[in-house]
Amino acid sequence: MPDTELPVRLYCFAHAGAGVSVFHGWGRRTGPGVEPVPVLLPGRGGRRQEPRLTDRDSLVAHLMDRISVTAGQPYALYGHSLGAMVAHALTQALHEEGLPLPALIAVGACPPPDETSKLSDACESSDEDLLEMLHTLGALPDGAEARRYWRRASLPVLRDDLRLAGALRVAARTSAAAYGPLPVPMLAVSGNRDPLVSPEAVGGWRRWSTGPVATRTVNGDHFFVRGGVLPRLTGRACRVVRRLDAMAGLASSPVSAAQP
Repeated sequence: MPDTELPVRLYCFAHAGAGVSVFHGWGRRTGPGVEPVPVLLPGRGGRRQEPRLTDRDSLVAHLMDRISVTAGQPYALYGHSLGAMVAHALTQALHEEGLPLPALIAVGACPPPDETSKLSDACESSDEDLLEMLHTLGALPDGAEARRYWRRASLPVLRDDLRLAGALRVAARTSAAAYGPLPVPMLAVSGNRDPLVSPEAVGGWRRWSTGPVATRTVNGDHFFVRGGVLPRLTGRACRVVRRLDAMAGLASSPVSAAQP
C-alpha cells in the first residue's frame, strides 16, 4: 500500500455479552491496508458502569457520536451475531440520513432480520434456559452455572444485549420497507458447526443489499470470530472493495475474491 494511501478503517462489533477482547490480534491477522477498530458498547468492560443500550435510536445516536473517518478514508463494518445487527442498523441509519456509507458490511453468525433468531428470541427466557443455551454454544466459563457472582454480573448484560438484538431486527424490517435494501456490498459468513445459525440462513442476507453479496462458510461453531480465518477473510474483502472503488466502473464483484 502506498504511503499516501489511508488504510480501510474496519469498525468491529462483538456478540451479545462480549466486550472487545474477541478482536485481539485482528490488527495483525487482517493483513496490510486494514485498520481494525473494535467498538466497546456501554455496559461492559471499561464501560460497565454506563447504562446499556436496548433500542435502535439510542444505539444509533451513540455510534454516530463515536464513529468518525478521515476525509477520503474508506471504512467498513464487521459485526458478529448481535454485532452484525449493530453494524446493519448503523448502516441503515446512515442510508436514511443520506450520509456516506461503508465500503463493505461484513456480518457473521447472524440470520438476516426477516428470519427468526433463537438468540434474540430468548431475551425473556429464564436464567436456567439462558444458561442451557450458553452451555450448548460452549460459551460458559467452567463452573459458571454454580457461580452466583458470574450469573449476577453476566446474565443481565447478555439479556439486555438480546433485547437490543430483537429491537434491531424489528427496526431493520421497518427501515427496509421504507428505504429498501442497502446499496452496499456485503460479506456474510457462517460457521459450519454453528448450532444456532445455518449457512442457508446466513445466505438470506442476499435479500438485504442491492450490491454484490458474497457468502462464505468457515470451520467453527457460533464463535468462529475467535479463530484466524475470519479476520484474514474480512481483511481481504476490505482490500478488494478498496481496489474496486479506486477502479470505479469495472464490472467486478467487490467481495467475490474473498476466500478463507
